[in-house]
Amino acid sequence: MDTFYDQEVAAQWMRVRNRLQAEFGEAAYRSWLKPLVLKGFDGGEVVIAVPTDFMREWVEAQYAQRLMDLWEEENHNVRVIKIVTAPTTAMCQPRSQREVPVPGRPAISDNNGLSIENLSAPLDKRLTFDSFVTGKPNELAFAASRRIAESSEVTFNPLFLYGGVGLGKTHLMHAIAWQISRQDPTRRILYLSAEKFMYQFIRALRFKDTVSFKEQFRSVDVLMIDDFQFISGKESTQEEFFHTFNALIDQNRQIVISADKSPNDLEGIEERMRSRLGWGLVADLHPTTYELRLGILQSKAEMMGVEMPPRVLEFLAHKITSNVRELEGGLNRIVAYASLVGRPITLESAQEVLHDLLRANDRRVTIEEIQKRVAEHFNIKLAEMSSARRSRAVARPRQVAMYLAKQLTARSLPEIGRKFGGRDHTTVMHAVRKVDELRGLDAGFAEDVELLRRMLES
Repeated sequence: MDTFYDQEVAAQWMRVRNRLQAEFGEAAYRSWLKPLVLKGFDGGEVVIAVPTDFMREWVEAQYAQRLMDLWEEENHNVRVIKIVTAPTTAMCQPRSQREVPVPGRPAISDNNGLSIENLSAPLDKRLTFDSFVTGKPNELAFAASRRIAESSEVTFNPLFLYGGVGLGKTHLMHAIAWQISRQDPTRRILYLSAEKFMYQFIRALRFKDTVSFKEQFRSVDVLMIDDFQFISGKESTQEEFFHTFNALIDQNRQIVISADKSPNDLEGIEERMRSRLGWGLVADLHPTTYELRLGILQSKAEMMGVEMPPRVLEFLAHKITSNVRELEGGLNRIVAYASLVGRPITLESAQEVLHDLLRANDRRVTIEEIQKRVAEHFNIKLAEMSSARRSRAVARPRQVAMYLAKQLTARSLPEIGRKFGGRDHTTVMHAVRKVDELRGLDAGFAEDVELLRRMLES
């Protein structure tokens, strides 16, 4: 097959690459898709080359189908896409697509000309310390990250951040990198995923140029590795990272690592590596509280320049408790829907737009859950639900909880009464009538009850 092709096919390939970049994001594109080279085109068969067998297997498994779909949209004659390993494929590209060195970039590079600037994952300009909302679940991680970023000296090394998906680890990693680069643009920062580190190491082994790999990774001022758990069980990669880690520590260079578990809980990690990871400061990010989720939503809405009804934000903060990404994603969907359809943002529209997201949190409502939610909403102690106090500040929320227990559970009136401090069933009946009466007289009170009902029922 001819390894050259006309400009029309080159333009089609460029459009395919651009769409891959837009769909999979900058990090995945730089790691796996940017190195792809169109090696040949012959009627219905497209040949795409990658530099290593490892990368070919990954691309075939993760991106081959989407590549095929995009090529078919560009050229209806395409029937087969063949991905091959060809380490010297760069010269098969049209001259306009070849990488051209950019003056002024760091001279440090590996055997294939990747500078640190190109190897490092792109930073999201929105992910700064100023845009990070702090609360008890993340205050230690935030304070430690800020200390490292603003200090001219290495205070603790490494900083190990861990927590579940969507709790803010990557946000803090980006914020650290942004702050360091602002304070001292001459410091060389290398931020990448553990997956990318492994890929670069395997590539260095293939090209028999591990010396360049070692020089590249051990000459940075700040090394930041995201999703460290990815190299669990990868013995050779762990071995190389272990030596890189020690070399940087010896040179007093800063290391920041994130993972989904603490060093002690990471499986498939050698004991000596686990010990090194705990040398500095280990800071976790807990699941968010209601107050933190509400603060994040308020901050996000302000950044978007959108006025959101407070009750909608409260509803989201109560209902979407899994992680921050899902929380922000829900807000984005509501705003996009309101903008595209031209409808005002209300509790009803929010519930309609997020029905699938809310369904994931569906569970059988219990009286205990009702009591907890109502107490939080009216800012009283949970114990007051069963206490003998009769002041309106306590009695009214208790009546609302009884009302909702009658509406949302199958419990009998005597059973409900027993859950509220052994009260008689007539007390529950009185509470239900009173709440119904107040809903008709006070619009604000009615909205409070409706909000609570939606949060518990949806």
